[in-house]
Amino acid sequence: MITIPYVTALTTYFSYGLLLVFGQIRDLFRKIIDCFSSNNLQGYVPICLAHEDFYQRRLYQRIRDCFERPIVSAPDASFDVVERYSNDNNKTLKPTTRIRRCLNLGSYSYLGFAAPDEYCTPRVVDSLNKYSPSTCSSRVDGGTTVLHKELEKHVANFLGKQDAIVFGMGYVTNSAIIPVLIGKGGLIISDSLNHCSIVNGARGSGATIRVFQHNTPSHLEEVLREQISEGQPRTHRPWKKIIVLVEGIYSMDGDFCKLPEIVAICKKYKAYIYLDEAHSIGAIGKTGRGVCELLGVDPADVDIMMGTFTKSFGSCGGYIAGSKELIQYLKYTCPAHLYATSMSPPAAEQIISAIKVILGEDGTSRGAQKLARVRENSNFFRSELQKMGFEVIGDNDSPVMPIMLYNPAKIPAFSRECLKQNVAVVVVSFPATPLLLARARICLSASHTKEELLKALESGW
Repeated sequence: MITIPYVTALTTYFSYGLLLVFGQIRDLFRKIIDCFSSNNLQGYVPICLAHEDFYQRRLYQRIRDCFERPIVSAPDASFDVVERYSNDNNKTLKPTTRIRRCLNLGSYSYLGFAAPDEYCTPRVVDSLNKYSPSTCSSRVDGGTTVLHKELEKHVANFLGKQDAIVFGMGYVTNSAIIPVLIGKGGLIISDSLNHCSIVNGARGSGATIRVFQHNTPSHLEEVLREQISEGQPRTHRPWKKIIVLVEGIYSMDGDFCKLPEIVAICKKYKAYIYLDEAHSIGAIGKTGRGVCELLGVDPADVDIMMGTFTKSFGSCGGYIAGSKELIQYLKYTCPAHLYATSMSPPAAEQIISAIKVILGEDGTSRGAQKLARVRENSNFFRSELQKMGFEVIGDNDSPVMPIMLYNPAKIPAFSRECLKQNVAVVVVSFPATPLLLARARICLSASHTKEELLKALESGW
């Protein structure tokens, strides 16, 4: 858990208080002016009520230039960022003709596959010519190509599971699968810092949801013991099913799941484990097989393995891997498989080719070199930031390293100053994080050289 110094918490609350007070004063004047101006709603309620979009208008809009910056190149170790300007206090941002070449410390391309690759790119281009960009159909109709079947086989073998199913979007993989796995009468126990897609999937399931303290196995056991003894609300009948939801690497904190301890507890209480490896698969472990390989957990002990292809594999979509029985059930029941357009064939080919590179099946050792380099880059950059006095959270070997900023004034200041120094970073604040815990999230890649990282460190941070 992050311990916030008392003075830091006090000044952060004070800063947000000032923003809220001045925002309310501006809203008051806006209401007065609106009373004398005509509106064309003609009896309609405003689609966005003042209190509903207050945060967007009075807080986010002030720093809107720090987000959604358009890029005009592949997200390699460096990329081209379009400069923008605003004449109306960030209500609208207009692009200029100026392009700024920036070191990319924000993209998820952990192994560098998002950039053109000597092995992957030619095969992706060939698949584009053969299959076209889209199947224009769902998997159960005309949307299953030989590439989709081959990809599912590669994913299952890579993860050490019996079978796998792939989807065209990572977010949907969680939000659509969880309601299929569990429903009313079931119990979901979720880590308090799980991703929004997991949260929405759990809420949409109709199951009872309980939360345990972030990455705290002892509290998980307390919650499990209490809920099993009490049973379902009102009836106190035994739960139909219990699923524990965790992530491999927590995307906003950069720490690894304490998977061995959680597996032991779930075995003890006969609960299923759902592991989201969106940020860990392909990026960690000796051969890139994720947190199970890194922490010495047998994949057979994890009942449902979920991950995305948008990070280490440089593509799009997500997967679920598990037993043949589970995957067959999902193919008959999951709306994302039955009704959504299948993954783009070139995207599937990109993933297949990336897996082959990681495993050395391309005839080179580039995959092993990429894995070693992303680990070395991450540990080097983390240690250097800590030496400089930054508060960096997360674990060693993790390519995700948040730098704590706390105060809302530091969010735009850090982002804008980095851009001036030709360094592109991602800043994150409420509602993606708790109000007091704003941060900059650095993502390292195997494509970064030590010289590039040193240049970033020397840029005035």
